[in-house]
Amino acid sequence: MSRQRIAIIGAGISGLATAWLLQTRFEVRLFEKEAVPGGHAHTVSVPDPGGPLAIDTGFVVYNECNYPLLTRLFAHLEVPTQCTDMSFAYSLQPGGIEYAGTDLNTLFAQRRNLMRPRFLRMITDILRFNRLGRRLLAQDSVSGITLGQFLYRHRFSAGFTDDYLLPMAAAIWSCPTTTMGAFPARGFLEFFRNHGLLDIDRRPQWRTVVGGSRSYVNRLVERLQPGTIRHQGVTAVQRVAGRWQTSTDAGNEHFDAVVFACHADDALSLLTHPTPEQAAALSACRFQDNRAILHTDARLMPRSKRVWSSWNYLTCRQGVDGQRVSVSYYMNRLHRLDRPRDYIVSLNPWREPHPASVLGEFRWRHPIMDSAAIAAQSRIAAMQGLDGVYLAGAWTGYGFHEDGMRSAVAVARHLGVTPPWESGQEPVPERAADPITEAARAA
Repeated sequence: MSRQRIAIIGAGISGLATAWLLQTRFEVRLFEKEAVPGGHAHTVSVPDPGGPLAIDTGFVVYNECNYPLLTRLFAHLEVPTQCTDMSFAYSLQPGGIEYAGTDLNTLFAQRRNLMRPRFLRMITDILRFNRLGRRLLAQDSVSGITLGQFLYRHRFSAGFTDDYLLPMAAAIWSCPTTTMGAFPARGFLEFFRNHGLLDIDRRPQWRTVVGGSRSYVNRLVERLQPGTIRHQGVTAVQRVAGRWQTSTDAGNEHFDAVVFACHADDALSLLTHPTPEQAAALSACRFQDNRAILHTDARLMPRSKRVWSSWNYLTCRQGVDGQRVSVSYYMNRLHRLDRPRDYIVSLNPWREPHPASVLGEFRWRHPIMDSAAIAAQSRIAAMQGLDGVYLAGAWTGYGFHEDGMRSAVAVARHLGVTPPWESGQEPVPERAADPITEAARAA
């Protein structure tokens, strides 16, 4: 008896993990329009006088407390990881306030901050925000309002809002500060609490993949049945004679079910005849286009090297209007690169790095986590599997790698497959029953 065929569209963390999990029970085809699988798990090989380096430009860090499924995946695949840190710095360019949260020396790296009322009020508001956030979450009394409304209602200062909270949030979610005001307050506070950001001294230990995130991508790909990945862009998905037809430049294929492991708007554009419920839920999920540049130009870091941190939020004099903001990730610190040359990934740089310093440029899209998107997530969860359609991706959660992994596990469970760390069974595919496929492999 032939196995059911499942199409998976998108080979990021969600698509790769879904294919790996489902291949024990189904015949899987994983479609990826890009030449290299991995999605945001994108590692660049960089020549350096001390030897070649592997530097990530998308997914970089995780922690074992808040990324339990990703942690189990890495352990199962024996992916080597190492400790890193998630220090944060703020720099108003040019010539404005700078600080980092590493210690008192970096917090007051500019000694004049000791005399700035706005800066001192920011510090007291950080402590007040942390206490208030923990208390309101415990009382379950922060539902139904946005983060912007929460900050206004509790009269947090402009220094706290513009020089700390919104820049940090924008750095975490890779979006403009103005977008963060529409984030549901409860979800925001829960995220901060779960990641130890409502505490000064109880922060999780962050980790990064040794050799870059492509290390885990390669290990997943190696465990897929040969021929599983099709490097073809799907142009349409429609219901034909009771099955799902995928169309690519190479032709049409038919499947019993389809998993859209791509962005919500991409899934909607591929569905030829979406249901009204699918159209409403998917269209509520919006995305932010971001430009990432890997370079060595230190002008896109804080002016004082004492302040340099793993994540460095820079903004120019236009302020926090959401237009001229940039995050520079200091990869030497994040990847523990002991090299004299500084390697930086700048997201939406406020000024262009020197052309000679540029090592690569990439485009990423990140979900906008507003109230409409959060509300759509519950509707999407309810429609999973209806008529053989499944939706996966980091956008079904908070937009992080763990959310992508969680969505893959959820799809697998819905189809009767449990992760190997629970079942004790390695997701190794059975011998395919399709004689044409077998003959092609033997040729």
